[in-house]
Amino acid sequence: MKKVSIHSFSEGFAQNWRSDLLSGFMVFLLALPLSLGIAKASGYPAAMGVLTAMVGGLVTSFFKVAPLTIKGPAAGLITICSGAFLEFGGDQAWPMVTAAVLVAGLLQVLLAWARWGALADFFPASAVHGMLASIGIIIITKQMPVLLGVDPALYKDLPLLGLMGRLPEFLLNSRNLLALIGIASAIIMWVQPAIPFRIFQKVPGPVWVLLWSVPMAYAFDFQKSQPGYALVTIGDFWGEFGFHLNFSLVGQWVFWKYVFMFLFVNTLESLLTVKAIDPRDPYKRKLDYNGDLQGLAVGNMVSASLGGMPMISEVVRSSANVDYGAKTKWSNLFHGLFLLLAMIFLIPLIEWIPNAALASLLVYAGFRLCHPKHFVHVWKLGKDQAFIFGVTIMVTLAEDLLLGVLAGVGVNFLIHKLRGVAWSDFLKASSRLSNHGVHENIQLQGPMVFSNLLLHQKAFGDSVERLRASGGSLTVDFNRCSLVDYSFLDWLERFREESNDFGVEVKVEGLESMKRVSDHPMATRFRS
Repeated sequence: MKKVSIHSFSEGFAQNWRSDLLSGFMVFLLALPLSLGIAKASGYPAAMGVLTAMVGGLVTSFFKVAPLTIKGPAAGLITICSGAFLEFGGDQAWPMVTAAVLVAGLLQVLLAWARWGALADFFPASAVHGMLASIGIIIITKQMPVLLGVDPALYKDLPLLGLMGRLPEFLLNSRNLLALIGIASAIIMWVQPAIPFRIFQKVPGPVWVLLWSVPMAYAFDFQKSQPGYALVTIGDFWGEFGFHLNFSLVGQWVFWKYVFMFLFVNTLESLLTVKAIDPRDPYKRKLDYNGDLQGLAVGNMVSASLGGMPMISEVVRSSANVDYGAKTKWSNLFHGLFLLLAMIFLIPLIEWIPNAALASLLVYAGFRLCHPKHFVHVWKLGKDQAFIFGVTIMVTLAEDLLLGVLAGVGVNFLIHKLRGVAWSDFLKASSRLSNHGVHENIQLQGPMVFSNLLLHQKAFGDSVERLRASGGSLTVDFNRCSLVDYSFLDWLERFREESNDFGVEVKVEGLESMKRVSDHPMATRFRS
């Protein structure tokens, strides 16, 4: 397969425009309903989700972003956006929220400039899993009343735990026709991947939901027979298009609290998606994580300036992009172009989409984030990881996302401290490199934990860069290590896979002589 430059639009277009155009169109079909639903759930006007996805395609594609990722609004940011709207003043908060997103984008530019694209690896893996699972639980909780067609006035001001307690009441008092739309749409999302016919697999689940729900809304004349909250409202999109910024809260802690939450979750989710999609690149291109972060930052600033939402490299749309045959960044640009055309020509049709149907898409997305298999996986890793995971979830549900993640990080520090790790070792990298031609050896010493992982990554990466030309091998020696935690092992496994893609074999020595806290091969190991 001919190699395509990661940033070469001209060569990529000439070689792959057909596959990228098709993939861009299919991703557009997936992105349109998801963007509408995410925006509504976040507190934004529904069309601002589409605006954000448009910017994600039409702006970020011209930067050094990962070539197969799709940029746009994501379910993982619903919790932060809706919290910001609530704390910034409800219905009047839109310009203040966009101001916070803009400042977060500016800080992302600084992170990219400082080459902190690997910052996500500082946070314990189980705390990250707990963060994502808690986001999923919150999404499901907040979208269930919408799915059931409940009047928003009945739950608008309820705290999360109060909303959980009233879900059985909402189920008993749901509006029958709207609940039918929502429940049937949810069933479609769950069943569609398992239907063994090619046509059902080729068309995204959200498109099948629209093909079912929009005709139902039209047949029963929802615009007249149902309450005003039953259908998506776009309104005068092009009249709302413009600058929506208000920095009146910039001197208050609550503003900066959400700036840092946007910055943290936005950056973390994006980098995790890029790392997940990278191995599926048919051209095995070397990615510039800092370049991707820079493009994302500019996209966030442009989106916020126009009244839009924060965006990330979104994993569901990015995976679909690869599945539909995308080869270059043109697929992302095409998806943005199709969204632009939809907002020019299809607004009257879009306003027939039931909100209950959109809620079903978000409930499904939330379920994927907090799927029981994630809980089982963490439990198998050992009680230490399960405790970090559980604390992160509980504090997030009781308080907020930022405190939840900080609690998970704090618990991990405490666990390692009880295992005898000295405070000075948490941020110390002790290793020795030896070179033997086409083979290099990195001997590690002391505890290898999540907090000193970043300090080791450059040495690992530089070694692989030197060995790529010769197709050599790298040995990572743990024989002098007292402790190796799950986060370090999880990163090492991904590093081995990436290095193998570049023709460098990474071997590991010394782990077999260490004890594991559970039977799982990735469980934390220590020397007794």
